[in-house]
Amino acid sequence: MYRYSNGQISLSDFNQPAGMNLKESNRWVKKAQTIPWLDIEKRYAKLFTNRKGNVAKPLRLALGACIIQAEYGFSDEETALQIQENPYFQYFCGNPGYDDSKQPFDPSLMVYFRKRLTPEVLGEINEMILKTVTTSENNDDHNTPTGGGNSGTLIVDATCAPSDIRFPQDVSLLNEARENAEQIIDTLQEQSVEEKPRTYRNKAHKDSLKYMRSRKHNVKKTREAIRKQLQYLRRDLSIVDSMLQSGLKLSQKQQLRLETLRKIYEQQKYMYDNHTHSVPDRIVSVSQPFIRPIVRGKAGKPVEFGAKLDISVSNGWARLEYWSFDAYNEATKLVETIERYRAREGHYPERVLADKIYRNRENLSYCKLHGIRPALGRPRRDEQRDRRQTHFDQNERIEVERQFSFAKRKCNLGKVKTKLAETVGFTLAMSIVVLNLRKIQHTLS
Repeated sequence: MYRYSNGQISLSDFNQPAGMNLKESNRWVKKAQTIPWLDIEKRYAKLFTNRKGNVAKPLRLALGACIIQAEYGFSDEETALQIQENPYFQYFCGNPGYDDSKQPFDPSLMVYFRKRLTPEVLGEINEMILKTVTTSENNDDHNTPTGGGNSGTLIVDATCAPSDIRFPQDVSLLNEARENAEQIIDTLQEQSVEEKPRTYRNKAHKDSLKYMRSRKHNVKKTREAIRKQLQYLRRDLSIVDSMLQSGLKLSQKQQLRLETLRKIYEQQKYMYDNHTHSVPDRIVSVSQPFIRPIVRGKAGKPVEFGAKLDISVSNGWARLEYWSFDAYNEATKLVETIERYRAREGHYPERVLADKIYRNRENLSYCKLHGIRPALGRPRRDEQRDRRQTHFDQNERIEVERQFSFAKRKCNLGKVKTKLAETVGFTLAMSIVVLNLRKIQHTLS
């Protein structure tokens, strides 16, 4: 169940021990004043439908702790300790006064905070925060309404948020899958009274080390190492199947892990037999089987492993439009992004700035139908463009690249460390919220 807090306290009402004097000019005090805590709390309270049970932590404490963690990249344990030791963090999280005698919450509760604050909820919170911001950037010369009633500029682009996983190689992935299968066998053996089956785990471990320590990995050595690891994994999976048929049980978590191991074996066996390196829905991590390779084709990082996301930038404020672990075509999401802009602003944008991948027939026809000037990538050969306007559009489109760069360097978008599929979405959405909060702080300073 959830119980509403006493509301947003002022710094003068914050109980401070003798000798402590918190400053109104502190950035965390200013940041707390720009967030509409009461409106967000009403939305957060709707997540708790049960009127019985333990009282949940207040919204300001949950959201404040997540913002602090996203700002500095703390671990769950370090976040709780930092809030305990820092009076400004305690004020930001809604504490009535400074108290360093105990931690504000158990660090394990951060997982529940991340699960409750879904990307959809954080998207609504982001809109509530942006509604409280009034800037004069909407009245510049380039956002004046045209004859069709359209106004404003919408900038869209996509990127990949790489997850914190080891670079996947077939031999190391199969070796990790084999070790997980052996752990499952050990768990089942604890329930059995029969003799433990032979798994050849020591020999398999030596074979994997022999390949990994080799300086040169040619095709022959690689295929031989893959073949051996496939044989070891197939033997372990057959042992698990026979033990399960005898009546032994696995936990739900272990059953999911077993399904992942079977799928890894099927995919690696298919690629080994067909001499290929690609397979649909390829698994690249045993612990995070939902992660897929995202081919970007850029220098230095042709392939990244993580979630792909679309963001839009209008009037300098960023919004998360779509995200997925699959390598989708971002051009198919442009119409939905423009329609959300219309629902939010009450009119279509005057122009849309995007990369050349967005330039297809459907998007061009849609923009022409609604009077939108589509500055989408390179023009056709027979198309005449104003070079000066094209140069200006390209310079303005850099704003979305700047947002990506800042979010990856400062807002945890450059390396996603959460391990669950739903919490990865939280990290992406929270990085956008923190990105806008930093811009608000820079605007007010």
